[in-house]
Amino acid sequence: MAEPIRKDLPVFLHDGDVAIGAVRGMSGNDLIIYIENAGDFTLPRSVVKDVHEHKVILDGGKLDDRVRTAIGRAHNAEDDDDHAPVDD
Repeated sequence: MAEPIRKDLPVFLHDGDVAIGAVRGMSGNDLIIYIENAGDFTLPRSVVKDVHEHKVILDGGKLDDRVRTAIGRAHNAEDDDDHAPVDD
């Protein structure tokens, strides 16, 4: 990871996609991440694939089903069909 993880950085599943949320804070080796339309989730730092250009990229293959479901619903309230489904 080239940059430190900081509060309020946007969080992405894939670089270049629409942000799915933001970093709320850190606690030990855990991150508290707000996922749109789902709330806060505490995740181990090991799920972070990269941090660059002021964004946090998650490793989809390391996320549990509960988080993957929340990410899949992150933009449900929007009237926009061009969000890709969650994948590894």
